[in-house]
Amino acid sequence: MRLNDLDERIVHALAEDARRSYADIGAIVGLSAPAVKRRVDRLRAEGAITGFTVRVDPAALGWETEGFIEIYCSRNTSPDAIKQGLARYPEIASASTVTGEADAVVQVFAADMRHFEQVLERIAGEPYVERTKSVLVLSPLLRRYAAEAPPA
Repeated sequence: MRLNDLDERIVHALAEDARRSYADIGAIVGLSAPAVKRRVDRLRAEGAITGFTVRVDPAALGWETEGFIEIYCSRNTSPDAIKQGLARYPEIASASTVTGEADAVVQVFAADMRHFEQVLERIAGEPYVERTKSVLVLSPLLRRYAAEAPPA
């Protein structure tokens, strides 16, 4: 499904603030509140909008350390097996299969360095993992949450 320009602007407004009212969004995109609601309902029904959520600063939850772990798996490990294995870790914020040498990359938030090390050791101990490579984030430079189309 490809969104038209008006739908993209509505989605972008919601991505900036999912608590924004339909009237506020309507003022931004030039529609009435009921027209925005109908479009949002349609976008939800068609699966373009999959849900609404809140973004929390990980540090507010005590997660002061962030890092990325590259996972190198044994032969014939399926993405589903990796996903099932990693789903048990509450410290993992995201996990993706990737191109290149690694099979997957995970973003981890931990309370401190020792906690990050423990998570790394547990992941490295998974039966399908042959080795790992990790990097720690010093300062996040840019995080985008809004749903903007890439420049043409």
